[in-house]
Amino acid sequence: MEWKGRRQSGNIEDQRGAGPRGGGNPFGRGGGFRLPGGGGMRRAGGGMSFGTLIFLVILYFVLKAMGIDMLQVLEGGGPANMPGFEQSDGSGAPQGTAEEEEMKAFMATVLAETEDTWNGIFQASGEQYEEPRLVLFSGSVRSACGFASSASGPFYCPGDRRVYLDMGFFDELAQKFEASGDFAQAYVLAHEVGHHVQNLIGVLPKFNEMRQRMSEAESNQMSVRVELQADCFAGIWGKYTEQKGLLERGDLEEALNAATQIGDDTLQKRMQGYVVPESFNHGTSEQRMRWFKRGFDSGKMSDCDTFSGGV
Repeated sequence: MEWKGRRQSGNIEDQRGAGPRGGGNPFGRGGGFRLPGGGGMRRAGGGMSFGTLIFLVILYFVLKAMGIDMLQVLEGGGPANMPGFEQSDGSGAPQGTAEEEEMKAFMATVLAETEDTWNGIFQASGEQYEEPRLVLFSGSVRSACGFASSASGPFYCPGDRRVYLDMGFFDELAQKFEASGDFAQAYVLAHEVGHHVQNLIGVLPKFNEMRQRMSEAESNQMSVRVELQADCFAGIWGKYTEQKGLLERGDLEEALNAATQIGDDTLQKRMQGYVVPESFNHGTSEQRMRWFKRGFDSGKMSDCDTFSGGV
């Protein structure tokens, strides 16, 4: 995908480093460097003891010798030289490796392209598109929909109208699910933005209301239709991106392969060796690929009606 040099969206919240990484309880408190409070050696009147003051002075110079300036920490600078802490570019956002920063720029560009696409579609219908925000996180994150770990994969929360993404998911997408390529990654984000569009036009609120009265099997069947429509909406974005001349040779195939690799039947067969169709809640590989291609070929929301007839 030809993306470098294009507009990047400002609707991004970078929360990488705010949650715990790796092992441990992913739903616990966020990581980070915190000074102890509440306890400690204090006089009866609430003042600090002389011994504690001497200890803190010694601790300051020890840390200073290690390259850690506690005055900067207290002023919000952070323990810049301590391993395990991401650096900042001065804007307040964490800064990772060059590869991570390029991925962030790519996601910001794809998000901007979805904004252009859906702003135009909504305006053509006399409506105003409310742009979602993209939250980048690592380890775990808290949303209006509750806590989630990176194991949950990318998701959209209708409660705060944000898309949540741990960019480490793309390594898993390429290595574990054999769906590599930048347009495969773009498809993932465009699919989640598709859920945002569904939220704006009333599909998600209606589904959330209905499934409270549904059995698990009925809810799964309806969920499949919701997910396939988001795939179709992602295809619409792909159509507009192609019309701009941004697609490169093989991009469409990357997206279709990603849709195939994350179909319910393919995932279940890979994970457990057999499939349980009644448990499908995203759609089969064939369905996901077909509905993305339908949106890509048509470019019209009216052709993404997954709720009428079969899917």
